[in-house]
Amino acid sequence: MSKVQSLKSLIFLACMLLVFSGTSAIVAQNGPKPLPPGMKGADSNDPRAKLSPGLFDAGEAAVGIKHISLLKKPAAFDLGIDPEGPKIGTALNALGIPDPKMVPAQMRLSFAGLAFANSDLAFQGNRLFLGNFYGVNIYDISDPADTKLLTSMVCPGGQGDVSVYKNLMFMSVEMPNGRLDCGEQGFPATGAPGGNGPPAANKDRFRGVRIFDISDISSPKQVGAVQTCRGSHTHTLVVDPKDKENVYIYVSGTSFVRPGEELEGCSGGPPDKDPNTALFRIEVIKVPLKAPQDSKVVNAPRIFGDPKTGAINALNDGGSHESQGRPQETNQCHDITVYSEIGLAAGACAGNGILLDIKDPANPKRVEAVNDPNYAYWHSASFSNDGKKVVFTDEWGGGMGPRCRESDPNKWGANALFHLNGTKLEFKNYYKLPAAQSSTENCVAHNGSLVPVPGRDIKVQAWYQGGISLMDFTDAANPVEIGYFDRGPIDSKMLVMGGSWSAYWYNGRIYSAEIARGLDIFELEPTENLSQNEIDAAKLVRFDVLNVQNQERYDWPRKLVVAKAYVDQLERSKAISSTQIGELRQAIATAETSNLDKKSKSKLKSFASSLQKTKAADEVSAGRIRALVEVLKSPQV
Repeated sequence: MSKVQSLKSLIFLACMLLVFSGTSAIVAQNGPKPLPPGMKGADSNDPRAKLSPGLFDAGEAAVGIKHISLLKKPAAFDLGIDPEGPKIGTALNALGIPDPKMVPAQMRLSFAGLAFANSDLAFQGNRLFLGNFYGVNIYDISDPADTKLLTSMVCPGGQGDVSVYKNLMFMSVEMPNGRLDCGEQGFPATGAPGGNGPPAANKDRFRGVRIFDISDISSPKQVGAVQTCRGSHTHTLVVDPKDKENVYIYVSGTSFVRPGEELEGCSGGPPDKDPNTALFRIEVIKVPLKAPQDSKVVNAPRIFGDPKTGAINALNDGGSHESQGRPQETNQCHDITVYSEIGLAAGACAGNGILLDIKDPANPKRVEAVNDPNYAYWHSASFSNDGKKVVFTDEWGGGMGPRCRESDPNKWGANALFHLNGTKLEFKNYYKLPAAQSSTENCVAHNGSLVPVPGRDIKVQAWYQGGISLMDFTDAANPVEIGYFDRGPIDSKMLVMGGSWSAYWYNGRIYSAEIARGLDIFELEPTENLSQNEIDAAKLVRFDVLNVQNQERYDWPRKLVVAKAYVDQLERSKAISSTQIGELRQAIATAETSNLDKKSKSKLKSFASSLQKTKAADEVSAGRIRALVEVLKSPQV
């Protein structure tokens, strides 16, 4: 292969890798540009702005989040940071590059790092499932401070996002190096020798959703593999309350369409010439729980279409800053979060944020769509617990670029917060990590989950090498940061892919998939913005399983610590008088020490009666008072 041909192949591979990581454009590194009018950049005076670099010895800064432990990657998944290191060749081979020297030394870590990158998390009981572009690792978290590796399974294919249901584990596969047999050897990175097109068709290639039986957790067994035309960048587990025999998987594919010679029925032409194009749709897989080997695609809904005109390409981004104001068609979803209890799903779909009616899980239908010129790539979504708000993230730059510098606008690569009125999305504000990060730190909004503090909407969220941020969006028009954890860059001279991919709260702890380092475990600490009572109340919420994209409502028991959390909030907001606060705390303390005897319970009920007459200044305070009254009426030990 000539140098010119090699360069063409590498450029094509670079584009493909960026697509696989969810980007919408190649990252430009041409120095800072003037901020658009009305926008500001991140704070360079924040303690996180100038932390010292390192892989395992980087400087750290934290407020309200205590680091418990870091479990380094198992040996098979550990790349290191030496461009000449022994694992570089293994990683590049898995991507279909036979000789590491084909890739310039300064690019090797970026290429190879993606092949071994940690990705998304799922939880079941005392087990944590950590996806990786190279396979999956399963941990025992029964004692979070002494977490142990249970199983390490090599199965390349990217992106490796996982979800679990009973004895089944599902894994997304999108990159063209995935094999039916989970083999480590990759396929050639491009098509014909010297070419720069997609890889040549191969019947041994797998792109779609793998299904494993995890009855023997030490040895997951692949029992199903559903091929899709664009592979599976992410997937969403959907449970139908009316169907106990099956579960459904919504497949979001963001990559190129594979040829029909590789998978029958696949084509990727424009809709006016190819009405059966695999673009402009998602896939729905039906999984029979008793026979997962029979899982198959049962629907490919055209959720971007217009039923009135019959057009399947009816949505576009409205002309974002990334497309320089030229509208771009939306033909894919990156991530879909379902909230079955309210019958809705929020889809982050490249150029648009959408809402889907999922009352019939096999036939989702779009009921709302929004776009925003400040959004380059709608990436993921979360509902508030009451289902009245939606948070969308924007992965500007695809996660492989520095997008949190002092020179980067605070409305780009941020969260967008909406009120949900029925099925109408009403924009309220943006939220972006406030601390400036360096030009060698990939940083942009990424995956997070709710923290179940009663009376508040709080989200813990990953920002790649921007670390982890706690966002309070109780007032969606005025979201604020109330805690954080961050490390310095992996390297101060070049950008090495790393940072927190996902940061999720699960049964009292925060778990973070650190792309380059391993698995981080944290716990919350009290600050002026979050009390110990609020943290203890959040710890009362327990799940048997957590797949974050399958959102479930949480409720709190009527424990007195929940009452104390509401009292702390009412004091912080000055919603009731300091005299009432003091008397309430005394009554609750007496009830605790007396083990809720008859006299103390009567006293609490009297407070409930008086609080019912209180006129709150705002709806948030009124809601907290109502919730406090319910606890005081019939408290539990």
